[in-house]
Amino acid sequence: MKRREFIAGLGAAAASPRAARAQQPERMRRIGVGLGAANDQDGQKLIAAFRAGLNAHGWTEARNLRIDYRWAEGKTDLIKAYTGELLDLKPEAVLIVGARILAAMQDATRTVPLVFVGTVDPVAQGFVASWARPGGNTTGFTLFEFSVLSKMLETLKQIAPSIKRLAVIFHSDNPESIISLRLLETAAPAFAVKPIPAPVRDRAEIERAIETLALEPDTGLLLPPDIFTPIHRELIVALAARHRVPAVYPTRGFAAVGGMVSYGVDVNDISRRAAGYIDRILRGEKPGDLPVQAPTKFELVINVKTAKTLGLDVPLSLQQLADEVIE
Repeated sequence: MKRREFIAGLGAAAASPRAARAQQPERMRRIGVGLGAANDQDGQKLIAAFRAGLNAHGWTEARNLRIDYRWAEGKTDLIKAYTGELLDLKPEAVLIVGARILAAMQDATRTVPLVFVGTVDPVAQGFVASWARPGGNTTGFTLFEFSVLSKMLETLKQIAPSIKRLAVIFHSDNPESIISLRLLETAAPAFAVKPIPAPVRDRAEIERAIETLALEPDTGLLLPPDIFTPIHRELIVALAARHRVPAVYPTRGFAAVGGMVSYGVDVNDISRRAAGYIDRILRGEKPGDLPVQAPTKFELVINVKTAKTLGLDVPLSLQQLADEVIE
């Protein structure tokens, strides 16, 4: 073939329908994300890991994916309002952090695929039919299992063995907290402590709860996983320090701002796994066919400096097990 004919052939191929389709920009897909506070360290960490997971599956914001975010700040009225806003944007899937947001979403839609991160026993709460076959439009990843609360309590007792009462702070509107409290009541006798429930709704109630509970000697503090308490992280940590209450928290963010110790799920890992489910849904799979998954990676962070200010020594064996030790 002559050079001129070869070049002409290339031009014809480029003009073919198949070549034209290949040169067209990728179809823009749309998903929503509903979670806690915009300035929450743990929430930002979760989103960063989620984006990285999406990128690993070929989804990039502004190129082939649009993500609409709504930060409900743990407020019931905002949860309801933002649920409607997200669904009005016609997302092909929604990532949800927290049971209260999930409940609002399920009330609003039974067709838009929902992937949750962070629930306690989604079957018992009626979010899914079963772990293996969720059914309907919902699946996801729990940020919790029974061993987490037991391990939190065990860790607190290793650092502060004299604790006999355990203040448990949680949002009074969160049904998951009731499940967590029951699990703690089951685990507590093995550690010779008595759980004291402290339901709260705002900053003022948090202050009153900790101040009141701290009046009794040998009191420790435990915060079960919740999207509400991290919003008030600095306040809770400051109150625990002021009243000299040893405390264990559910996420690293608490220890980073002075909390004594945290034990919980590795948020980076579970967020990347959630991105994998969003990818599978965008490619045609049904959420009801994707099994609910439990956490597999956890992280222990110890703030030795804070423990020392409380007159407590962190066992070397516990420090050696920690993922991070803050001096």
